[in-house]
Amino acid sequence: MQAKYISGTTSWQKCPIGNLPEYAFTGRSNVGKSSLINALTDNNKLAKTSSTPGKTQIINHFIIDDCWYLADLPGYGYAKISKTHREKWVPMTQNYLLNRKNLMTTFVLIDSRLKPQKIDIEFINWLGENHIPLAIVFTKADKCTKIELKNNIDTFLKTLSETWAELPKHVVTSSVNKTGIDELINLIYEINEFWEE
Repeated sequence: MQAKYISGTTSWQKCPIGNLPEYAFTGRSNVGKSSLINALTDNNKLAKTSSTPGKTQIINHFIIDDCWYLADLPGYGYAKISKTHREKWVPMTQNYLLNRKNLMTTFVLIDSRLKPQKIDIEFINWLGENHIPLAIVFTKADKCTKIELKNNIDTFLKTLSETWAELPKHVVTSSVNKTGIDELINLIYEINEFWEE
């Protein structure tokens, strides 16, 4: 897979021209987003990884195989940066999600090790309320036992089902052992077909 960095911006109006299908990746700070993007593109240096939450502070665009855009959005939730910076992220991300016409799906990354987090549920519900297509990507599957993984995912989906009649698609991934990466890529290319139609 060929991946190339295009631009980084703080405004949806300055994003690359929307002539290709686009997929956004977001999640709570430190969910493993950069690692997943690097695993997805098979390029360990594409997205900046850090043990410090809040590394991504702008909307970063990459072009993949010259046929679709990957948008790396700032993480939401706790991050060791100023409150002023965090308050800028929310409208920047929301305006992007509400206005980016070529956005096909927003992939919401969820840490599979944790019980359902209120901020994740609220964000997914906000996407649903605003009719923004989404899929859930459970990350760090290698950090749990199979039983823990199943229980945590089942609990999350059960919590989500309290507000969703039909649950969004979900993929279970690990950036370390590449679990679910092919499934995620296949999902993107399946959705791409709708763009062509």
